Amino acid sequence: MNKTLWPIRIVFVALCGAAGGLVCYAIPEWDRLRLFAVIMGLLLGILIVLVDVLLRGFSLRGLSAVTFGLGIGSLIGYLLSVSPLFEQGDPQMIYLARLGLFLTCGYLGTVIALRGKDEFNLVIPYVRFVPHDVHVPLVVVDASALIDGRIVKVCESGFLGAALVIPRFVLNTVQAIADSPEPHRQARGRRGLEVLNELRRIPRLDLRVHESEARPDEVDAKLVFLARSLQARLMTTDYNLAKLAEFQGVPWLNLHALARSLRVELALGQSVEVQLVKAGKEAGQAVGFFDDGSMVVVADALARVGQVVRVEITGLMPAAGGKLAFARLEPERRL
Repeated sequence: MNKTLWPIRIVFVALCGAAGGLVCYAIPEWDRLRLFAVIMGLLLGILIVLVDVLLRGFSLRGLSAVTFGLGIGSLIGYLLSVSPLFEQGDPQMIYLARLGLFLTCGYLGTVIALRGKDEFNLVIPYVRFVPHDVHVPLVVVDASALIDGRIVKVCESGFLGAALVIPRFVLNTVQAIADSPEPHRQARGRRGLEVLNELRRIPRLDLRVHESEARPDEVDAKLVFLARSLQARLMTTDYNLAKLAEFQGVPWLNLHALARSLRVELALGQSVEVQLVKAGKEAGQAVGFFDDGSMVVVADALARVGQVVRVEITGLMPAAGGKLAFARLEPERRL
């Protein structure tokens, strides 16, 4: 973007300088001030470019909020200035009072609109740049879901079917965790940044960064407020945040709940595939793991370690990490 904008800015400054020089041709008395006019034109162009650079983080939502606030403030100022309060008095004092009223109301309207720009979509709907008859469901993602990492697999599978909205303050939170001096927090933060890059590489995934400055100070309150304002669902692995969202009527998606619902329901005699990763405690045994973390012990399969094999479940028992399954190689695969 900057590589495209800077040539435009340079041309604009040059045109401002040329316009300053052309003014001298229109006013003969200024002909001797031509160099001064060119310099003033260049300085004016540079000033405008500096204002443009300073407003780099000013979003379209902020601009619409400022326009709306300025319009409402000016309207209120005008209605007050034509009221009977200003019918009699010194004309000069009335002029100054009306001018001060216009400036004050315009300023207050602009500031109030900027502070509530996240609520602005309730007055003027949030522009999503899609046809108006197409509903695009939104999912607001929090930092815990990014750090968890499973969101990448969910998006790659195509089951989500919604646009992901990542607020700017969530990105700042992940960046702060990645910059932490504590190795454990630093690793979690870097994992979140890696997940962001992986999400950006997923084709056909609608990923949006929301420039939000919601009024609540707590991150959890900001997430719930933003999800409610955008009429979106909230994706998180934080149980407390999920309950807060549920209390305020915001639908939420919990990756832990999704993982539990997708666990393989094993049954005696069932035939499944599993990758054997290491030798078991007993002679000839090999150990593998299912996607949900459940361990399976396969008899007479030591020679198959490192391979994906099809086994038949012969026994089940509960364990802390899920279920512990005992199995044997299918008859045609036994050694």
